[in-house]
Amino acid sequence: MMPGIFLGSILLLIGMFSNAAGAFVGINIGTDVSSLPPASEVVSILKANEITHVRLFDTDAHMLNALSNTGIEVTVGVTNEEVLGIGQSPSAAASWVNKNVAAYLPSTNITAIAVGSEVLTSIPNAAPILVPAMNYLHKALVASNLNYQVKISTPQSMDIISRPFPPSTASFNSTWNSTIFQLLQFLRNTNSYYMLNAYPYYGYINGDGIFPIDYALFQPLSAVKQIVDPNTLFHYNSMFDAMVDATYNSIADYNFSGIPIVVTESGWPWLGGASEPDATTENAETFNNNLIRRVLNGSGPPSTPAVSINTYIYELFNEDKRPGPVSERNWGLFFNNGTAVYSLKLSNSQQISGNSSSVFCIAKQGADATKLQNGLNWACGQAQVNCSAIQPGKQCYNPDTVQNHASFAYNDYYQKMHSAGGTCDFDGTATTTSVDPSYGSCTFSGSSNSSSRTTVPPSAAFGPITPPSGASSRLQITGTGISFLAIAIALI
Repeated sequence: MMPGIFLGSILLLIGMFSNAAGAFVGINIGTDVSSLPPASEVVSILKANEITHVRLFDTDAHMLNALSNTGIEVTVGVTNEEVLGIGQSPSAAASWVNKNVAAYLPSTNITAIAVGSEVLTSIPNAAPILVPAMNYLHKALVASNLNYQVKISTPQSMDIISRPFPPSTASFNSTWNSTIFQLLQFLRNTNSYYMLNAYPYYGYINGDGIFPIDYALFQPLSAVKQIVDPNTLFHYNSMFDAMVDATYNSIADYNFSGIPIVVTESGWPWLGGASEPDATTENAETFNNNLIRRVLNGSGPPSTPAVSINTYIYELFNEDKRPGPVSERNWGLFFNNGTAVYSLKLSNSQQISGNSSSVFCIAKQGADATKLQNGLNWACGQAQVNCSAIQPGKQCYNPDTVQNHASFAYNDYYQKMHSAGGTCDFDGTATTTSVDPSYGSCTFSGSSNSSSRTTVPPSAAFGPITPPSGASSRLQITGTGISFLAIAIALI
């Protein structure tokens, strides 16, 4: 179980990430983390904060059961290893659907199946069986009368587009001609959507200085750095929009239209190694804040302005067990100890903050349950803490856990008695934090900005119990695309 304020201040923001036009920002839940909480605690947070869209990399039974009767839209994943078997066996596909989808519907609102993760670039030998796997899964859904509720697609990276700029002439790598055609035909026939993993971070760092970093971060561009498609004269204010448009035009190059794009992964690492100077907290905060604002304005890219770009941020927390460079373990919005890495802003009047000038006292994660209960009893009894807010039906009652209630009582005592020598110890079950543990209408003593703070209940974190398989490498943007962008900038 993670520390008490693991989601400290992000999930309500994600839950509110939808607008009247239907655009939404969801979140990817990776689980390659040293410690994860029970799924039931995760779902209590999702329900309390109206989280609407979650993408899982697998079909963890604990999470899917816990998500029942919540209405949360769930995308489940077929792992890359599973693709190999399903693509060669209709019976394997039927068994997978029965076990991992039909068994949970309708109580668990599974709305999509992501078949593999960047299969064409991560396991290219599986390309001939990717679309057969999707077809077999679809037939299994039809047999269960679930095909109208559950869509099937497959996330692909930008690497399968050999010429991403200018977007108007972008095209898929001809190596995958047959597979791409079959894929697009499947998506059109089943009224599904194209799943795109788009990472401007990699587009920038692989651009050898040609790409302005402001372009990657959704920041305003100076007059001499405007990015314009020389064929359409469309102005691209962000690399993100250009990536989406390049994909739309690559699809059109196969004479397909009307297939919307959902960005299944996008984000920016907040920490890197010595050779990764652009993986910084400042850049990650800027990128994700601007990404949220961009998606929620409800518009599409220049070529398809009427179709919003629904997007899932990668990722909720730092997967500290992932191999590779330092940045690979630092895409999360939260540290493994539960504190937010940086602030995210919903609007000028609401801010998700990872840091605070105040100090709060909360229950330690993993503390002995008996000691926690004793500490809670002492605080609400002998110490005369006002514990009315954690009584049934009150604003701080949910989530109904000893750790949550103890955190509230411990902090109330600490705020009142610290100046008189009171400590944050409670027989070793308490610890201090600078992250405000307030959430929703539950305001902890010491919160300096309760009227504008939007945070999530303590004692929670979320993610499937089992680790994902076949997670994307996220390495994108080819050299050809970079040269085309250089030409476009020169033309301007």
